[in-house]
Amino acid sequence: MGTCVSITISLFFVLIVFALIGDEFPRVQHEFSSLIKSLGVFTAMTAISVGSFYLLLKGHRLRFVAQTGLWAGIFATGWYYWP
Repeated sequence: MGTCVSITISLFFVLIVFALIGDEFPRVQHEFSSLIKSLGVFTAMTAISVGSFYLLLKGHRLRFVAQTGLWAGIFATGWYYWP
């Protein structure tokens, strides 16, 4: 969960920097769409991992379903970024 949160926050700050300097550097404009996609992927992973962590702490009966969703999200993220 912590890694997903930190990656999401870092990508958000990179998005802010890209938005501020995007007009001056044309190469940054080409990277903008992939940055948005990565931010979406890791925002979803953050939501899944936070939900899974919360349900696990509470001992909720759906905690195993949430853990399955977490592992599916991890594998889907790996599949997305695999060359």
